[in-house]
Amino acid sequence: MVRAEGIRDPRLLAAIRDVPRAEFVPPALAARACFDEPLPIGHGQVTTQPSLAARMVEALELGGRERVLEIGTGFGWQTALLARLAAFVWSVERWPDLAEEARARLAWHGIGNAEVTVGDGTQGLTARAPFDAIIVCAAFTSVPEALAAQLADGGRLVQPLGPGGAEEVVRFRKVGARLKRGRMLTRASFVRLFGRHGFES
Repeated sequence: MVRAEGIRDPRLLAAIRDVPRAEFVPPALAARACFDEPLPIGHGQVTTQPSLAARMVEALELGGRERVLEIGTGFGWQTALLARLAAFVWSVERWPDLAEEARARLAWHGIGNAEVTVGDGTQGLTARAPFDAIIVCAAFTSVPEALAAQLADGGRLVQPLGPGGAEEVVRFRKVGARLKRGRMLTRASFVRLFGRHGFES
């Protein structure tokens, strides 16, 4: 399904093949996990559809040694993919029950190089910075300054830019102290990014 959307990274394709999405969604929706569509997971949140998640992850250009920050864990499927492709993943989830669901699923699959934290994703994780790559799975009109500051020189950041519901998913690269905007990956619809440096809840 993702190969047809232009995904070419062989390591990412292998990770998608080996990590069953059906085990990272609510059990009642497992039969729909094979379709390229977002699925509801509670609190008005959805899992990102596989082709879109793959496009965003591929744009991070992970080689296996990176420290990655993910904003928006959901049930942890994308977290599991990132853990297969990088050295370690820190993921920040706003909702405690979703974070617990993700932790349980990651543990069931024996994924030990990912840590899920409950908190305000717009503030990142200062104690774990800098990160070689950051992926933001909710929309805001700009990249939160805290996330830009925690990205290492040469690091990549992918985020949907927009008001929530009509976004451009954009890839950035850190050059010195400056975040340089790169290409738009695709247009998509995301939930809003709430927090101190995002939308007010």
